[in-house]
Amino acid sequence: MAPIFSSFPSLDSQLFYPSFPLSRRPRWPRMDSSVPHHRTDQSKTKLVVLMGATGSGKSRLSIDLANHFPHSHVVNSDKMQLFNGLDITTNKIPLHERKGVPHFLLGEFDSINADVTASQFRSVAGTTIADIASRGNLPLLVGGSNTFIHALLVETFDPEEDAFAESGSVSHVLRYDCCFLWVDMAWSVLSEYLCKRVDEMLDSGMFEELAQFYDPTKAGVMVGLRKAIGVPEFDAYFRKYPPWESPENGVVPDKDSDPIRREAYEEAVKEIKDNTYRLAKRQIGKILRLKEAGWDLTRLDATATFQALMKKKKRQPSSSPLAAAAELEWREIWEREVMEPSVKIVKRFLEE
Repeated sequence: MAPIFSSFPSLDSQLFYPSFPLSRRPRWPRMDSSVPHHRTDQSKTKLVVLMGATGSGKSRLSIDLANHFPHSHVVNSDKMQLFNGLDITTNKIPLHERKGVPHFLLGEFDSINADVTASQFRSVAGTTIADIASRGNLPLLVGGSNTFIHALLVETFDPEEDAFAESGSVSHVLRYDCCFLWVDMAWSVLSEYLCKRVDEMLDSGMFEELAQFYDPTKAGVMVGLRKAIGVPEFDAYFRKYPPWESPENGVVPDKDSDPIRREAYEEAVKEIKDNTYRLAKRQIGKILRLKEAGWDLTRLDATATFQALMKKKKRQPSSSPLAAAAELEWREIWEREVMEPSVKIVKRFLEE
């Protein structure tokens, strides 16, 4: 089996050193990654951290910020999105939606049979951030794996301790000069949106993607990418109704061929939604734990945005005047209540 980081690109590759015009360089001085252990905020690398539960709009905000700060590079901190594959199931931001913004640690690792540990993430993400900053660019850390975020950011990290356990200790001493943006919303709105998002993912090919990923010899094995929500839930379905032919031929079972099979499919979908809700609640709980520990998190309320977004999704057809008005409404609310405040916060942070 190949090492977990065997597919990680060389630091000499063009992925790490994209060519940018000098006019796009930020105006603050480069940070030296070889600073002493005890550092002031002025000597630390500046890092913008976008946090929030799954589905809260972190990726959308990262692209918006990169449009305002064109020297920005995104570093992924979602543990399932580290792996190559299952792009729909793990909800990776599609290439066309990245709008040319460089993304790192997104689908970089080929191994699906081993976990990435918090220590490994701290090491590889730390190297990535140091390289981005040394080139005069602004790193944006984006993702919902708060255990990884804590491991990466704290000055002193103990891999043997679970900081989020009841007896754990969350450190507030950080090795970067961080600007934290927490995208949040009312739970009733987030849970409704997550339900609709699962349905949209299935409409986009999630079921077919998981059918091709299914391996009867590994069903029930919970490691690496196999931990992604959707894999174990549909593994149970595919054990009952395996693909008629090999996944390489692109043939997947007809979920609507009989009522019993359809019922099993609906049960798998319900489990995916329930597990997504549980994940979101755990993520929010960890964010609150970080805030209680002294992390300076600025909360951005996206409730009204997502209420308008779901109103837009209910308008049919999409070309109708009502749907067009709803599209304009949610984007205006997003810009006013999330994007514009975020831009002001980051601008002030960079000028300090």
